Amino acid sequence: MKKVRRRSFLTQAVVATAATAVATPSLANTAKKIFIHHVYFWLKNPSSEADKNKLIEGLTALSKVPTIRFHHIGVPASTNRSVIERGYAVSWMLFFDNLEEEEVYQKHPIHLKFVEDYSHLWEKVIVYDSVQV
Repeated sequence: MKKVRRRSFLTQAVVATAATAVATPSLANTAKKIFIHHVYFWLKNPSSEADKNKLIEGLTALSKVPTIRFHHIGVPASTNRSVIERGYAVSWMLFFDNLEEEEVYQKHPIHLKFVEDYSHLWEKVIVYDSVQV
């Protein structure tokens, strides 16, 4: 068996990854106008880990809505600059193929059930929607 040097292996891995990325269109490279729906949640009980975990549980279930192309559940990062908002408890970022797919999500029974079952946990929600330019 031929011994492969680390640098050679890394170079081959990068080339293989780049070839895969070119052959497989990513969200950013598609001709569609990707729609991003980003939601920030402030909890009624901000110090409650149980409430935060319950909300994350609900968002995980919500991610099953079929029109969602990609989702990200996050919490504030440890970064600390004057422009960074860290007051929220959980963020929920969704990628859709277009506005119409996001509208299907809004009316989907899983989304309606999520709002019904988990809205008692938050006191404030801010949504940022954007479309790809």
